[in-house]
Amino acid sequence: MNEIINKKVEFRDLGQLDYQQTWDYQEQLFAETVALKISNRTLAPADQASSKNYILFVEHPHVYTLGKSGKEENLLLDENGLKTHQAQYYKINRGGDITYHGPGQLVGYPILDLDNFFTDIHKYLRFLEEAIILTLADYGIAAGRIDGLTGVWIDHLEQKNPRKICAMGVKSSRWVTMHGFAFNINTDISYFGHIIPCGINDKAVTSLHLELGKPVDMLAVKEKVKRHLIDLFEMEEL
Repeated sequence: MNEIINKKVEFRDLGQLDYQQTWDYQEQLFAETVALKISNRTLAPADQASSKNYILFVEHPHVYTLGKSGKEENLLLDENGLKTHQAQYYKINRGGDITYHGPGQLVGYPILDLDNFFTDIHKYLRFLEEAIILTLADYGIAAGRIDGLTGVWIDHLEQKNPRKICAMGVKSSRWVTMHGFAFNINTDISYFGHIIPCGINDKAVTSLHLELGKPVDMLAVKEKVKRHLIDLFEMEEL
């Protein structure tokens, strides 16, 4: 574990950015953090440097991503279908199955050194989910978890019509995280019709726009999510 604990986090809003460019940027920050931790092991405590923490907010153009445990048949479009819908497709190194990213969806990529907070991936995932649950509560929407499934769901208790509003998929190495959550705000939900979302074919997908019946201010959502992340992780914003 680091001798120097750093709870300061830099939030970076990337606007709308190509998925591959964002992935490369994540990989760069991730690799720098891991390299620093490895280097620190060779140094005396007084000479060690504290690792940095980042949370990236971004919207992507239409793209489908398949996690390393996913099944390709959960993408229901062929190459021509992807072109018709102006969507890209990537196999990536996060956990989970297939999901969709697109305009109107808030994607959050924390690149955190969990040695600065707590070394528990399950707790980490629960905190990400909780930040979204609390944000939805700010809009008067009750949401929560469903046993055995990741992400955040509407109608999670009675489950008469359970609807996923936020997907999760993360990677961690040496307690450094990447990838994260995809929160449907003003998302075009029809794009989920071309996949079996997260490999689950018996539950629906929704958005904050659909649940409220009106478009939502994305900047306001970002601010609420950021505040809840800061409180839950006891972060200091840079």
